[in-house]
Amino acid sequence: METTALKAKAAQIRMDLLRMIHGAKTGHTGGSLSNTDILTALYYHVMKIDPQNPKWEKRDRFIASKGHSVESLWCILADLGFFPKEELKTFSAFGTRLIGHPNNKVAGIEMNTGALGHGLAISVGMALAAKRDHSSYRVFCLMGDGEQAEGSVWEAAMAGAHYKLENLVGIIDRNRLQISGSTEEVMGLDPLEDKWAAFGWHVVSIDGNDMDSLVQAFEAVPEAPGKPTLIMANTVKGKGVSFAENVAHWHHHVPNDEQLELALAELTALQESYGQKGTV
Repeated sequence: METTALKAKAAQIRMDLLRMIHGAKTGHTGGSLSNTDILTALYYHVMKIDPQNPKWEKRDRFIASKGHSVESLWCILADLGFFPKEELKTFSAFGTRLIGHPNNKVAGIEMNTGALGHGLAISVGMALAAKRDHSSYRVFCLMGDGEQAEGSVWEAAMAGAHYKLENLVGIIDRNRLQISGSTEEVMGLDPLEDKWAAFGWHVVSIDGNDMDSLVQAFEAVPEAPGKPTLIMANTVKGKGVSFAENVAHWHHHVPNDEQLELALAELTALQESYGQKGTV
């Protein structure tokens, strides 16, 4: 998919997840909006996947270590046909498969995630298995920036570099806000790029809400033979919704009727600017 179409698709996914959260009256809105461009680039352009054969052995693997921001992922999997789009209406309802974190009872989900700090370690194991099996699949792991305070992340980072896993790509959704405020006030992370480089990773810092930059960064992997790649995706929490951008309160705030209508209007205008018909 070309980058203009990817940008329009990201606007559509944002509208879908806002409708889903509004209907369920629960969800992690801010982080899902910030990671939508990352997931759109991965699922519609970068990763080798087959919705009709979700257990295809040669598929690329995606692990949502920041599992609480699952809403964008549910909407993308439904849009691609991993499960019926109508099922999005059951999000967080009693008995649903579409709970508030990735659930591997749903096609397209590799593992249950939600306890922060676990995803990268699992991704290291998957990438090491691929390397030892001489398999061509790659592993992509999306982490939150607040998650970087977990010690298990850094143990996994050491292992990824030690085993020279150039088939492993870590991505940090660096929106600089977590549930209780600024990451730098809660637990300072900077200089985060330097820390990952010191752990032996090839680090690429980009605008994580710019589709052209995302595509270019993913297509260049691996740039450093024998090293795993860390993409520092500098994003805006609440991206795409003017009144939610860079507001910590929107970490898991639910839009009311008026806010939903305003957000959909903004995103429809954005989608139409890419030459696509709006979907409000």
